Amino acid sequence: MTGRELSAAAQMRRAGVHDPERALRLVADIEAVMGVTIDDVPKALSYLADPDGGLLNLLRLAESARDRGLLDALAALRGTTAGNKLGMLLGASSALGDFLVRHPDVAVDASSWGQEIRPDASGARAAFLTAVGADPESSAPVATVTGAAGVDAMRIAYRRELAEVAAIDVSSGNPLAVEPAVSAALADLAGAALEAGLAIARAETPGHESARLAIMAMGKCGAHELNYVSDVDVIYVAEPADGFEEGVAMAAATALASRAAAVCSAPSSEPPLWQVDPNLRPEGKDGVLVRRVESHRAYYERWAESWEFQALLKARPVAGDLEVGQAYLDAVWPFVWTAVERDGFVQSAQAMRKRVESHIPLKEKDREIKLGPGGLRDVEFTIQLIQLVHGRSDPSLRVRGTLEGLRALRDGGYVGRTQAASLDRGYRQLRVWEHRLQLRRLSRTHLMPDTDEDKRILARASGFATVGYMEEVWADVRRDVRTMHLEMFYRPILGVVAQLSTDEVALSEEPARARLAAIGFRDPAGAQRHIAVLTQGLSRRAAIQRQLLPAMIGWFAAGPDPDAGLLAFRQLAEQLERSQWFLKLLRDSGTAAERLAVLLSTSGFVTKALLTSAQHITWLDSDDDLAPVPVERLDREAEAIVSRADDEEKVITALRGLRRREVVRTAAANVLALQDSVTAAASVTQAADVLMRGALRVAHAVVTIERGLDQPAADVAVVAMGRYGGGEMGYGSDADVQFVYEASEGADDPASFALDVAAKLRDLLQRANSQPSLAVDADLRPEGKNGPLVRSLESVSEYYRRWSDPWEAQALLRARPVAGSPELRERFVAAIADVRYPSEVTPAALKQMRTLKARMESERLPRGIDPRRHLKLGPGGLSDVEWTVQLLQLRHAKAHHTLQTTETLRAIGAARSAGVLSVSDSRALADAWRLATDLRGAIALRGKSGDADALPGDYRDLGVLASIMGTQESGQALDERYARTARRARAVTERVFFAWEESS
Repeated sequence: MTGRELSAAAQMRRAGVHDPERALRLVADIEAVMGVTIDDVPKALSYLADPDGGLLNLLRLAESARDRGLLDALAALRGTTAGNKLGMLLGASSALGDFLVRHPDVAVDASSWGQEIRPDASGARAAFLTAVGADPESSAPVATVTGAAGVDAMRIAYRRELAEVAAIDVSSGNPLAVEPAVSAALADLAGAALEAGLAIARAETPGHESARLAIMAMGKCGAHELNYVSDVDVIYVAEPADGFEEGVAMAAATALASRAAAVCSAPSSEPPLWQVDPNLRPEGKDGVLVRRVESHRAYYERWAESWEFQALLKARPVAGDLEVGQAYLDAVWPFVWTAVERDGFVQSAQAMRKRVESHIPLKEKDREIKLGPGGLRDVEFTIQLIQLVHGRSDPSLRVRGTLEGLRALRDGGYVGRTQAASLDRGYRQLRVWEHRLQLRRLSRTHLMPDTDEDKRILARASGFATVGYMEEVWADVRRDVRTMHLEMFYRPILGVVAQLSTDEVALSEEPARARLAAIGFRDPAGAQRHIAVLTQGLSRRAAIQRQLLPAMIGWFAAGPDPDAGLLAFRQLAEQLERSQWFLKLLRDSGTAAERLAVLLSTSGFVTKALLTSAQHITWLDSDDDLAPVPVERLDREAEAIVSRADDEEKVITALRGLRRREVVRTAAANVLALQDSVTAAASVTQAADVLMRGALRVAHAVVTIERGLDQPAADVAVVAMGRYGGGEMGYGSDADVQFVYEASEGADDPASFALDVAAKLRDLLQRANSQPSLAVDADLRPEGKNGPLVRSLESVSEYYRRWSDPWEAQALLRARPVAGSPELRERFVAAIADVRYPSEVTPAALKQMRTLKARMESERLPRGIDPRRHLKLGPGGLSDVEWTVQLLQLRHAKAHHTLQTTETLRAIGAARSAGVLSVSDSRALADAWRLATDLRGAIALRGKSGDADALPGDYRDLGVLASIMGTQESGQALDERYARTARRARAVTERVFFAWEESS
């Protein structure tokens, strides 16, 4: 059984015909004119971009051939490869269809068209010169066919060649593959047309022999990537012929240039080819049309703007006296590769791209193939800027074409292989769309169509089955191109490298060593050896490092220890030699390379961490990756670790690794001034909380299993104390804790179980492991070191109610349950509430607090350290601030609930708001606490051995701390600021805590 046969109209519609009835009439008319029957018309039409237009063009061509006696020759093409190409051309270009109707002999010659486009600039030149009666072998050919006849002869010859290029183009099965050859051929045709125009101009210009004129192609023509319809940008350069005066020669050259352009673009019976645009010349429209080589050189040396050097990148002699053209290139080409050294060159190029975009009408922005976001200009500007920045030290980048430049950048490691492939594909696709749009009517357009019919024709012309699919690809290409443009065109490293001298960029031994010494490397010879190791050889790795290091050397030098930074970078590079992501990230990221250099030359703590876990370097590309991770997310991650693994060692290793990761993230953000010390302390504390909760779950489970129990005999909670309880841990802080438990219903010996859990927890956190330990200090528990490690909630409550010393009530101000069941944690908080927030502070308790504080100041300070330089115990240090605030909490938190906080700064703010601390006193305490915290953090991040609480006495070391803290002050200024700040805080402590004024 067979399906119903489709009607002729339905078959035509399926083939892509818009008006089947009209199409069938056209087919009948064509068959009548040619006296043949055309087989399988729908199949033939299915290959055409515009089947309706193609049929009309074919009918008109057949009628024209009949009228010229060429019908048999045209009919002979039916069914041949040449005939298929001709048919596809007629369906793709109404403008070339018009040309073939005017000149059916060109269509008849389709049998001579090639199978592929081959570079043949000399062939086109010879054909065009022959058409105007000039000798192709002459170095200065003169036409014998001039005037309107010569103009038309050249234009016919041009469009004859154009028709062949277009036919091969549209019949290609892979338009992306053939595109570069199409653009190159169009550029060669333009050069040949200018040569023929110049031959006509010579014939019509008396005294032409006095001038040696060269026509330099610029822009797309110069780069061998011309469109079907585009202005042909040129610059004219001339020299007097031997024996002729300059004035006479330049006048003749100007006349020749003007007439050669008119031959291509002035009105005639054959349509113009394109506009010849000489406005890229020195001084633009206001400058003289033709200059001598030396005049050009002087202009570029003294007056040219930055964009003009970018334009020179594409310059190429295409017509006229090629020796003069080469002399011009020899004179101006070096300027192209040193222009990047001009002040603001990179920023100027970036600003120019933004200006171009800003001038696009809003209604056209999403349709612009050339100028819009994600368009051709994004690709071209990106490639050109990277070429210009790095080309002065790398001759392999000194090429004109966009795709040629992209390949050179890829091969040199300046652009990643994946990026290069994506840019290449996107650029080709954009050019195919641009070409198909222009080819249809030979009109200058760069806008995606906005009507359904025009979209349908473009989709078919460019090889897409449906308009919807084409629009999806259009959106994908624009997005991908734009993303890569923004990543690459605005790389900070481009601006940095541009500011360096040629010697500095080239990393030549002597200039590099001199620069290293000048910018602060203590061992420039050693640094030079590191650079040599990193950059030697022909590997892609070495090539990328040759790009990075000129900029990174300056970034290393901005840190306090550039030598250490460069050494650490070498160690990382060698460690990650086989990891492609590392150098790719540094090359392509907007911030990663600079941030890495800052970290390595500033913080030994972070450097050690990155050498251990280099994958954390990926965070440097994004502020979001360096931001604190929400604790809920960390808890979920820890819970997943505990629930998935059944091996105790693997679980605790993963949990400790989680904490280590977050501490490193915090430290990196702290050094890079993305977090202040207060936020960093909170983040470090949060990581400890997550580890503590995960480790307690493991400890509960292990002890339960070891005892052969079905469920835990007790619920154990961990209470953070001291700076840990206050959310103010430093990078090297211990975890001050106490343990409390509640017996499970019906459990035997819950106290022993709880003790085993606490011991297991401490073991899990402190045992030797590949991940850093967290020391657990339980000395702030009831009765201190002499008391039991773990107490029941009832025992804790009883002890604090009946036996505790005033200092223990003070310690409870920082108590914060962090692990264990929520119910037990809440009951603990309720149990200690009246102890830490009493109704009054008795005179005896106050006396004991003051005595204990005085003893700490006299007995606990390390020997040999100036008390004034101790950040914790010295006058105005952390202890002064915290004890003062804690006294206010003990006295007033019962009445003012905002004072019921474990955090020092929050307590200071609450005391000020409650009116129990003056504004000036609160400011003095907060400033001192912040500065001491900043300094302790900076000392830890510096990563050197020594007392983390002792302020260095050497101004140079203090300068390093200032750098880590992100301030611009000198070491001496920091020293003086700390002394001043601590002195003010001490005065508050003496008045508020010791009440010395009251007793005097």
